[in-house]
Amino acid sequence: MTRLRPQRFLLLLFLSLVSAACTERDETPPASAAVSAAGFIEAEQATDWPTYGGQASGTQYSSLTQINRENVDQLELAWEFRTGDVSEWSPESHATNYQVTPILQNDMLYLCTPLNNVIALDPGTGSQIWRFDLNKPRGETMYGYHNCRGVSYWEASDAQNRNVKCGKRVLQATDHGFLLALDADTGDLCPDFGTAGSIDLNKLDYRGEGRISVTSPPAIFSNVVIVGGTVIDNKYRDSLDGIVRGFDVLTGRELWSWNPIPQQLSAEVGGANTWAPMSVDLQRGWVFLPTGSPSYDTYGINRTEPIPDGNAVVALDALSGEKIWSFQTVHHDLWDYDLASMPTLVTVSRNGQATEAVLQATKTGFVFVLDRDSGDPLFPVEERPVPESDVEGELAAATQPFPLLPAPVTSQSLRADDAWGTMIVDRNGCREQLAALRNEGLFTPPSVRGSVLHPSFLGGTNWGGVAYDAANGVAVMNSSNLVSAVTLVPRAEFDPEVHAPPGTSTYEMRGSPYVMTRRVLMSSLGAPCNPPPWGQLTAIDMTNGQTLWQIPFGRVEFGAGIKTLPSWGAPNQGGPIVTKGGLVFIGASLDSRFRAYDLMTGDELWSASTPAPATATPMTYTFGSENRQFVVIAAGGHGAFQTKLSDAIVAFALP
Repeated sequence: MTRLRPQRFLLLLFLSLVSAACTERDETPPASAAVSAAGFIEAEQATDWPTYGGQASGTQYSSLTQINRENVDQLELAWEFRTGDVSEWSPESHATNYQVTPILQNDMLYLCTPLNNVIALDPGTGSQIWRFDLNKPRGETMYGYHNCRGVSYWEASDAQNRNVKCGKRVLQATDHGFLLALDADTGDLCPDFGTAGSIDLNKLDYRGEGRISVTSPPAIFSNVVIVGGTVIDNKYRDSLDGIVRGFDVLTGRELWSWNPIPQQLSAEVGGANTWAPMSVDLQRGWVFLPTGSPSYDTYGINRTEPIPDGNAVVALDALSGEKIWSFQTVHHDLWDYDLASMPTLVTVSRNGQATEAVLQATKTGFVFVLDRDSGDPLFPVEERPVPESDVEGELAAATQPFPLLPAPVTSQSLRADDAWGTMIVDRNGCREQLAALRNEGLFTPPSVRGSVLHPSFLGGTNWGGVAYDAANGVAVMNSSNLVSAVTLVPRAEFDPEVHAPPGTSTYEMRGSPYVMTRRVLMSSLGAPCNPPPWGQLTAIDMTNGQTLWQIPFGRVEFGAGIKTLPSWGAPNQGGPIVTKGGLVFIGASLDSRFRAYDLMTGDELWSASTPAPATATPMTYTFGSENRQFVVIAAGGHGAFQTKLSDAIVAFALP
């Protein structure tokens, strides 16, 4: 893949992350993996970071106050660790996306690398304690990029069993479809788990075509490890069903499975998979899933009946896999508006009473606030009429759910007359592009003519999720704001030179009459056709659903120190955390800066350079005899965005 010219600096941001490079690959089990050495804690430990989302509830919150509004400007680099696992594009190697959030357990920082190697670090110094090498070839990925967002931890509930080999375990699911259990003290594979420490998920019955891949950490409740996964989108009519499975954490025996696809449709439809992180209610014993789109993402003629558990927040009993409730955020999805972020389990004040809720951010920019017991909306949600499909045989949903509060965190429509450009010539070009497309606002169905998709398939809030401060009732999330086009090209007419110019992603949609193309609408000068900001950071007061503040967020560096204007914002990848010290910490921006904001005002209070863009979610903890607070983030860049790449984990602390 060639590098883009600097004047096309924004184009690289908007290429689909699941393009035609998504090809199936034969993988071998990690039986020969080598280790070089140098019961999940079921309590909310807000001073540590025991799970991917900070706590099992996924609030991305810490009660630490050592670093606060008054002294955050004094933060300095405390240590830096290099994993050695970074890969640029080449014929033999795929690029790395470093999206990991380390966890703190057992007095160690545990993390995975994009190559699915697992490392334990000293939390105070960043020095390596042990390393597990999977020995996965750098050319072996299902999606063309190496990625791992995190690992999970379990330990036996009693000291006697906890202090034996594998009485404490690190669990990792890999992007080539294995579930591994490692001894948390040494990094050795646990021989009693699965086959010599691993389970080949692709040998299980997922029903449909393709392979399963996992990039998010497993969820854990009691002695059950729960795994979702990613499937190949827009290639197969009947892609793999999005089955979620629960395994015995000690033996690897499958305990239960749950399929979002109704049995009568399973031979014709797949997907609706849970690829994003899951959250767990430790008191109820429920796991919360953010499910995705049924296949195909943008053409649903094979979905002859409703699939209510697709594009839905789903609560399952974590011990049995039994469904408790589900709430669908998009009916009959034709836009790839899968739920990309972890459901956040929070307590909100409603009518003077504390109510346990679920916050679900979405690609559409909507934030749904649901009662945790029932799945019913806590703020009103209206079913509104939306445009009909003009594709032969397609029965688009007549209505879609629109929450009245909170307000959307992105724009959701763009008229041709409102096209943006830095000069008249590129603004007119954008206006012409928009005028040529079907454009009836949010949920305009894909068409042969070509339809406007706004927010785009990369828009809204993605896997970085929501951070929540319960004391103030404030939820914080970052979002991307782009306009794109989706076209269904009759297969017999498809000409790559005509229908797939540079910047266009093409999907073959086997078994359908169409080839699907998607592109972000860009001007002749390489800027998006919708007005900025193209990225934002938003805080919502969850006591009333009102926006507390919203600021442009994200910058792009495209030359020797040259960046986009702060007021423009930019698309971003990663997520925020919040602390009791009144701070929001976030990387996510593509300009290699790590920032801290005032939680209540949105004012930027501090920033520091990182070795590459920190396209990950940070974490924080205290460690050592002085209980020093550290803030840690992976700064490895994003191969899909062609940023500078690195293998760095960086930690900041007060002097």
